Amino acid sequence: MDGTVVRIFNLRKSFGRVEALRGISFEVARGEIFGVVGPNGAGKTTLLRIVAGLMKPSSGEVEVLGHKVPSEVDRIRKYVSYLPEEANLYSKLSGIENLKLYAMAYVEREKIDEVVRVGISIAGLDLRDLERRVEAYSKGMSRRVAVAATLMVKPRLAILDEPTAGLDVVSARYVREVIRRFTREFGTTVILSSHNMFEVSRVCDRVALIHSGRVVAVDGVDRILSSVGAEDLEEAFVKIVGGRGG
Repeated sequence: MDGTVVRIFNLRKSFGRVEALRGISFEVARGEIFGVVGPNGAGKTTLLRIVAGLMKPSSGEVEVLGHKVPSEVDRIRKYVSYLPEEANLYSKLSGIENLKLYAMAYVEREKIDEVVRVGISIAGLDLRDLERRVEAYSKGMSRRVAVAATLMVKPRLAILDEPTAGLDVVSARYVREVIRRFTREFGTTVILSSHNMFEVSRVCDRVALIHSGRVVAVDGVDRILSSVGAEDLEEAFVKIVGGRGG
């Protein structure tokens, strides 16, 4: 396999008469943090679910780690971790117990404790909090544990859907810093979706701007800004899509 981790070509997905993805194409290189950016309803979650092998496309091609998705998805499950936007931990279990449960799906029994120690480090919570039931957690605490579970297994590809959605400023900043720090340390490739233009500008190496199921730009943030003479990604997005409808 070359340096490409994800390759998507002319990807389409329809739900009845509604076309959610309209010919999406891009590639994600090994080790980069790639942002999928657009407003709510642009098709971001549908795209990530297809890449994760959780949803079948209507047409087009998807390759992850050199394997076709979804037909060969079983060959990549151990190497890909996925964090949904509304990731729910088991509320009756403690934070540590949730980490252990997630680790069991990826590593051998003798490595679970080692992986959980990494998860504890990533979560950045007091051990007393991690020993409490998740039902007592704030949303920020729950999200930290969920992000830790996703990254601690050191996946070759981590798919993160709106990882900071609904978090306060402090928690969102922490999650962004964790994503950059630990994915660099582990050599993990990341696809991260967000409607927060500021967030992706701070975290991602390259971004795909998506509008109504279509990619309207793919490049590094600075190159996108300079190409349209914008000061920030939000302004660039507006200039690129102009008055386009759905």
